[in-house]
Amino acid sequence: MDDSDRHRVGFEEFARMGTARAQLLSAVTPTDGTERVGLREADGRVVATAVEARRPVPHYERAAVDGYAVRARDTFGASERSPASLGVGDSVRSGTATRVHTGSKLPAGADAVVAAASTDRTGEDLAVFEPVPAGGNVSAVGEDVTGGQRLFGPGHRLRPSDLGLLKAAGHGPVEVYNRPRVSVLPTGEGIVQSDPGPGETVETNGQTVTQYVERWGGQTTDRESVTDDLRAAIERDLDHDVVVTTGGTSVGGREVVPDVVTEMGEVFAHGVALSPGRSVALGAVDRTPVLMLPGPPVACIVGAVQFLRPALAAVAHASPTAHPTSEARLTRKVPSEPGVRTFARVALTADEDGDGVTATPTRTGGSGALASVALADGWVVVPEAREGYAEGKTVVVEEWEGCV
Repeated sequence: MDDSDRHRVGFEEFARMGTARAQLLSAVTPTDGTERVGLREADGRVVATAVEARRPVPHYERAAVDGYAVRARDTFGASERSPASLGVGDSVRSGTATRVHTGSKLPAGADAVVAAASTDRTGEDLAVFEPVPAGGNVSAVGEDVTGGQRLFGPGHRLRPSDLGLLKAAGHGPVEVYNRPRVSVLPTGEGIVQSDPGPGETVETNGQTVTQYVERWGGQTTDRESVTDDLRAAIERDLDHDVVVTTGGTSVGGREVVPDVVTEMGEVFAHGVALSPGRSVALGAVDRTPVLMLPGPPVACIVGAVQFLRPALAAVAHASPTAHPTSEARLTRKVPSEPGVRTFARVALTADEDGDGVTATPTRTGGSGALASVALADGWVVVPEAREGYAEGKTVVVEEWEGCV
């Protein structure tokens, strides 16, 4: 195909984002590799087998409040006008209470705990102003978790609170799926790591994508920028779960990545109806998905969030978590093109009166302005069916940097 043909057929028809994403996910092979890792290392990892509690939580009867362990019947009829009179000692018996703290083991002989706020102590004499029933203010064995209870199933992404529960329930190392392995291949000429000369560009896309992959639970193989034999670079990394290239996806004489992938395997989408990021391409070589991200930095980030993130979740048998969101009022109009899903970057500011939040577009167009992302707090997603949002409109802002 000569250059004129490439321009002619180029992006005459864009794939819908949902359709393109589904095509990419259909090419993903979930990993069957697992490993056992300690709880400290398991944060963010995906559970591979069902996890059951090895012991109940709590595993003993314990005080649920600070106060005094008592026999409940010793407090019957207690009131502000007629408090029950008890002694305070080292053990609980008829007419005698023992000081306990939240989490203390319930002493032998006790069946309830009186909250300290319902008592008045003078030396070893205790006045109780409120009756407590048997079991009152006591956490029973297994109240939180019963022994053998299923805690998490395969596909659950572990959080710090989950890991605390696992430890309480008697677990050490836990079986998790291997991290998705991702090859990141920046492409293009005149790309340098630092100190650019005239006509040179500092490479940022590879670094950005690599750090997103690690945040999203994957591990990367970082490669130097590919300037000539892209085919060999892709073939070398087909043992990875996903291969990602950056740059070289627009329609033009020097943009060759989709052509190379077509020669090696299949490109099932080149040109997606999203802005920025129209030139995203998706394909597969020898059953390894290849995600071809655009070179302009903002388009690269949008493509990574919308396609690479769900692909990594699919490899790990998980579902991507929802983006944190907030509502804000637009300070300026956000335009968009019908039929194209638009991601408008915005900065959030609290109103002076503290009653709301405003969203100011950092830039409504342009895919190369990296500062428009770095200085933004999130983006407003304009669906394909709308022609933007008017100034003053209350919109939902997706805080994509906060997702895993």
